[in-house]
Amino acid sequence: MRPPPVSAPVPPLAPRRPTRLELHGHVRVDDYFWLRDRNDPEVAAYLEAENRYAETIMAPTTALQQTLYREMVGHIRETDLTVPYREGDFFYYARTEEGKQYPIYCRRREALDAPEEVTLDVNALARGKEFMAIGDYAVSDDGALLAYSTDETGDRSYTLRVKDLRTGGMLPDRVEDTAADSLVWAADGKTLFYAMVDAAKRPWRFYRRVLGEAAGELVYEETDERFDVGAYRSRSGRFVFLLSGSHTSSEVRFLEASAPRGEFRLIAARDEDHEYDVDHREDLFYVRTNGRDASGRRAPNFRVVVAPAADPRRENWREIVPERADVMIEGIDCFAGHVVRYERERGLPRVVVTAAATGESHAIPFDEEVYAIRPSGNREYRTAVLRYDFESLVTPASIYDYDMDARRAELRKATVVPGYDPALYEQRRIDAVASDGARIPISLVHRKDVPRDGSAPMDLWGYGSYGLNFPIRFDPARLALLDRGFVFAAAHIRGGAELGKRWHEDGRMARKMNTFTDFIAAAEHLIALGYTSAEKLVAEGRSAGGLLMGAVINLRPDLFRAIVTAVPFVDVLSTMLDPSLPLTVTEYEEWGNPNEAEAYHYMRRYSPYDNVDARAYPAMLVKTALNDSQVPYWEPAKLVAKLRAVKTDDRALLLKTNMSAGHGGASGRYDSLRERALDVAFILRELSIED
Repeated sequence: MRPPPVSAPVPPLAPRRPTRLELHGHVRVDDYFWLRDRNDPEVAAYLEAENRYAETIMAPTTALQQTLYREMVGHIRETDLTVPYREGDFFYYARTEEGKQYPIYCRRREALDAPEEVTLDVNALARGKEFMAIGDYAVSDDGALLAYSTDETGDRSYTLRVKDLRTGGMLPDRVEDTAADSLVWAADGKTLFYAMVDAAKRPWRFYRRVLGEAAGELVYEETDERFDVGAYRSRSGRFVFLLSGSHTSSEVRFLEASAPRGEFRLIAARDEDHEYDVDHREDLFYVRTNGRDASGRRAPNFRVVVAPAADPRRENWREIVPERADVMIEGIDCFAGHVVRYERERGLPRVVVTAAATGESHAIPFDEEVYAIRPSGNREYRTAVLRYDFESLVTPASIYDYDMDARRAELRKATVVPGYDPALYEQRRIDAVASDGARIPISLVHRKDVPRDGSAPMDLWGYGSYGLNFPIRFDPARLALLDRGFVFAAAHIRGGAELGKRWHEDGRMARKMNTFTDFIAAAEHLIALGYTSAEKLVAEGRSAGGLLMGAVINLRPDLFRAIVTAVPFVDVLSTMLDPSLPLTVTEYEEWGNPNEAEAYHYMRRYSPYDNVDARAYPAMLVKTALNDSQVPYWEPAKLVAKLRAVKTDDRALLLKTNMSAGHGGASGRYDSLRERALDVAFILRELSIED
């Protein structure tokens, strides 16, 4: 049984003169190009009209949304704290309080029972503001000063401030338009390094600033628009690393943290298709690289080499871990006595610990079929303890301290999820087979009593871009669907890197179509196995995952009952033809450059906006944010407008714009849950599930 047809008045679009582009022998007419002008009052009026329309359609679910929201809040411990980590003389942690949207950052000197000191209360920063995000949080070596950055709109331009933790007062130093995750202290406790963004939000200039000085000193400027700059400090504390990287290559410079006025030295100049990153232990740099080895062979899944910190040029690199065809090396962590490798084999993560003194290695054992491992709060260098976060689709996030010498893990905290009984659920990993024979991993979870006769509803997610793995995590909000009989599934399609670098390469540039056909093959396989049916299948994806949603509804609109997509990258050609937009030039290496004829015609094959046609589509909830600088609001707005004009069905098509947020949606934890409650209510409405 389908929900009633949509009968509310559709928001009108003011007529505009179509924009015409002729390129590579193809004429492209864009009727809704005018929606890009955020200063046009009719654009704001249209977005607000769409919001009112969505509210009208969803009004009958108001009570259900409130029920779902209460359920989601009921599955989190509202007053809680993280496991403290040690850095210098202090133990640092964050805590949340019931009713408050944001974390409170705290520390205690020397002992966990010492008096608490609040270093930063994000709730206080957010007072009177609709959005608040923290970009950087970094304490000076002596513990006296906190440098942090905030974004109050969601557009990824951060303001850097410095707080004196001894007095609680603010220093006059203030820098606008800084980049997140780029702030580093020098060892002297008075020199800061940070990156600044350009008009396209690209981190491109790297500065050194001594507190109290009128302005920072430009250290490095990245003139190649494909590259971003960032910085980090080694766990040893000895070096500051300046990283300049694109999607396919990188180069690293280094500086002694104790000599902040010195010159950054280059380790290896950028080379086409060569990515590398660097960590430090004792007198060595450890380099994870996919560059050529001594025989000239590339290492697409990366290998590890060491080089003397005194002279780390490529001719001095010595391989210690070779590249393997079936194992992706995702990262390395250096401690005084150990080196930790984060790898992925057969789509699953593993952690390998090597004792520096003996060279002996071992892998930490994990016993679930689907899981994720992430390092957590490892700030100490001279320690034998590795802290990591373990979670799965059925196991809430659990923090472990692993003794790398004794090979013993100690559970420090298991996240409490009120009202959740893990014995009621099961997870598994299965494979679908693509048309070219590639095996596509699928992770899924459901209640044990869910039937396998095609009658269960399913929420199928995908991403498949940038070589990013779809995150396996326990989401308490997901229980709202699982406890109503849904199967949750994640298709690990090509374009990600679950099966190594090859998996990414086979889903980018001129092989991007594999991403979309893999997702379709996964959906068909799940239906064939009896997990669901096309009448009960909902698909979701965000950002590049929204591109996936837009592509598959054009390729196989009959396969899905409903689609929920947030900040979707759906106007591929228009965006990639405009180099002034954030991310365009940097992402030529992921999608291609449509100024080149071959790339243009290939991208036109899948660009969702360009392939909308007169056909029946699934019901759709499309979400965006006015301040999104990664996928501009007009992309989903144009898609919805075009769908309204040509689609032949009477199913719901809703556009919901958050007028005060960015790419990640609402910043507060309660506001975020209300947004998710709307998503779930839409899904239940479309599947005629009343509660």
